[in-house]
Amino acid sequence: MDIKIIQSELKKMGLDGWLFYDFHNRDPIAYKILGLENKHTTRRWYYFIPAKGEPKKLVSAVESTKLDALPGKKFIYLPYEEQHKLLEKILGSAKRVAMQYSPKNNIPYISLVDGGTIELIKSFGIRIVSSANLVSIFEALIDERDYELHKEAQKDIDEIRKLAFKKIRETIDLNQQLNEFELQQFILERFKERNLVTSSAPIVGINDHPADPHFEPKPDGYVFKEGDTVLIDLWAKKNVEGGIYYDITWVGYVGNEPPIKYVKIFEVAKDARDAAIKFIQDSLAKRKKIYGWQVDDVARTVIKKAGFGKYFIHRTGHSIGAEVHGNGPNIDNLETKDERELVPGCLFSIEPGIYLPNEMAVRTEVNVYINKNFTAEVTGEIQKEIILI
Repeated sequence: MDIKIIQSELKKMGLDGWLFYDFHNRDPIAYKILGLENKHTTRRWYYFIPAKGEPKKLVSAVESTKLDALPGKKFIYLPYEEQHKLLEKILGSAKRVAMQYSPKNNIPYISLVDGGTIELIKSFGIRIVSSANLVSIFEALIDERDYELHKEAQKDIDEIRKLAFKKIRETIDLNQQLNEFELQQFILERFKERNLVTSSAPIVGINDHPADPHFEPKPDGYVFKEGDTVLIDLWAKKNVEGGIYYDITWVGYVGNEPPIKYVKIFEVAKDARDAAIKFIQDSLAKRKKIYGWQVDDVARTVIKKAGFGKYFIHRTGHSIGAEVHGNGPNIDNLETKDERELVPGCLFSIEPGIYLPNEMAVRTEVNVYINKNFTAEVTGEIQKEIILI
């Protein structure tokens, strides 16, 4: 954490400061940005970084050393009345202060401060604004080393994805049985071989199963056979310090002539994906500001115009970082309105899907990285047609 850099960004945004607050480890973002160990916290603490001047910290007498690793003057409270009085003193003449808060909870990933604390600080005559863009800058953007670690994962995972589709064909040709769960386990074994780790097991779904976007394969799942539609969603990162995820979804068909409807919905999802990517690239080339919700609108409009709007039931994409779902801007104007700007250093997925209940589903997912020169790069292979297995 570099206080001067944070203060520089606060000045750019016209903010008087950034107030961090935690109770019972409710705000993991605060610990990450401040570089604190997320140890058990039983009392409230506050850390205020003003746009100018020395930071200030407020801690309970019961946990008086909680913020000792951070620079700044320390204040200690015991009764809650003293806590309120000292908090108002620390904030001083500040009028606009950022906190982990989102108006109307538009971005719930950021909205971590409880309503009562918001009311308390507002009672001091302070306007609270969202720290969402600050969090993107200081916790969610990836640097050159992060990018390289992402690319290392990409190379391995794209290869494992090919091996998974190949495995389906091999077992059928040998008159052997292979089900969804077994292929999932095959993928996990390949992850281990290549020093990859994942937050949860990949999704492998046949026919109607992927119509549930978060379908989980079971040991008694469907067995692959001729005429099946197949979706594979896999995500992982290198098992090294600072590893960055790569997250993709591809679809295939066991045979040579996929159903016309299956081809149709894939083409629509593909067109939506490509429209979103083009919008990002064109906007960046013109140095136009773009936000997650706008990109979602572009992809969703393509699917709506094709008549499948009600079957696209999730956001277009999510932030990616050390966690597969990072704390940066999501590509979303459905589940939330993500008003965060897409800037250099952002890494995120574009993954439109069409889900026909009890029938079939497609999703086509790529990862996009915005470089320092304001170009948007798809970091791995792009599926252009259904895989014929």
